[in-house]
Amino acid sequence: MRTGAFVYPWDVNGDPGAAERIAGLGVGQVTLAAAYHSTRALTPRHPRHRVVTAEHAAVLYPPDDSRWAGRTPHPYPAGAWAPGDAYGEAAEALTAAGLDVHTWVVLAHNSRLGSEHPGTSVVNAYGDRYPWAPCIAQPAVRAYLLDLAAEAAVRPGARGTELESCGWYGLAHLHAHDKIAGVGLGDAAQYAMSLCFCPACGEGYAARGVEPGELSAAVREALEPVWRGSAPADIPVEKLLGAEPAALTLEFRTHTARTLQEAVVAAVRAAAPEGFQVLLHADPVAYHCGANAGVDPAHILGLADGVVVPCTGGARLLSPFARHASADSVIAANLTVVGGMGGSPGTLAADAADAASLGANELRLYHAGLASDQDLAAVRAALSGLG
Repeated sequence: MRTGAFVYPWDVNGDPGAAERIAGLGVGQVTLAAAYHSTRALTPRHPRHRVVTAEHAAVLYPPDDSRWAGRTPHPYPAGAWAPGDAYGEAAEALTAAGLDVHTWVVLAHNSRLGSEHPGTSVVNAYGDRYPWAPCIAQPAVRAYLLDLAAEAAVRPGARGTELESCGWYGLAHLHAHDKIAGVGLGDAAQYAMSLCFCPACGEGYAARGVEPGELSAAVREALEPVWRGSAPADIPVEKLLGAEPAALTLEFRTHTARTLQEAVVAAVRAAAPEGFQVLLHADPVAYHCGANAGVDPAHILGLADGVVVPCTGGARLLSPFARHASADSVIAANLTVVGGMGGSPGTLAADAADAASLGANELRLYHAGLASDQDLAAVRAALSGLG
């Protein structure tokens, strides 16, 4: 089973032993961040630093001025945490160590964009903006994401790309000093709190015969039992919102995400060489939002070369993709191997076997740079056994 690991450029650049150490885990591929959101990351083995603070979402290479001059939105170059062509420098070292390098591109997740251009953000039924979540129904946002995908995905020497957040983003985001757990939100409430009511989405609802103000009022009313604590966490979306609002919003959002995904994949393929692999981080539940965008498995596997599916805590999400996979489809199980982040590197072999039994034909390990030495030793042992 082909295995890859996620890596940041700052895990590699400035550490002469990093690329060989990653190759020594037994992986054949790295998924290297080329466009990434803000983060604070530990670098437990780096000779120059221990903590990297990426202050805002950025491209980790010099953006093409001819593509972006005069445009809003536009990508932001990184600061001191990834100066110059940080992606290219790391990719060169990893390739020299014998690893295939694929780009890791985060799309609809950008707090700086929402802070500087508030009108681009998702707006919930209460009028609150989510600056970390660009609204993918807006034409300017979609145009930005298409060009960002094509540029960031197809970096020199890359063999493929993995597109994260290629769909709707919503409430569930670990924002700075997050304090939103006071009321437990199940899937249905998360969905309701992630619905967008910006002008572009309002036009989309109106085109389907529903007045946006009436719909937002209905969503607020549906959420009242959640705030009182009287709605069960496992209530279905259709029961919380009502069958008609649930169907209408999902129809609009699915169409919007699907057309974006089609356009993004087409833009990447147009810019890429023959044989370039395009995968999407995906969830088979259409109303789910976030890094692993909710998709229709049959549609996405007919569009892209495959999917990367979150499997930490269980591999059940693989099955809907496996049912629609062709002989050439990549179904990659994404497993966290950082013990301090809820991963279980010690059970990697068993988790890989479970994933394979449910249809996975590749593994992705999150994350080679963040993991402790003990975690990495467990990964090496597990991968040598899978060999």
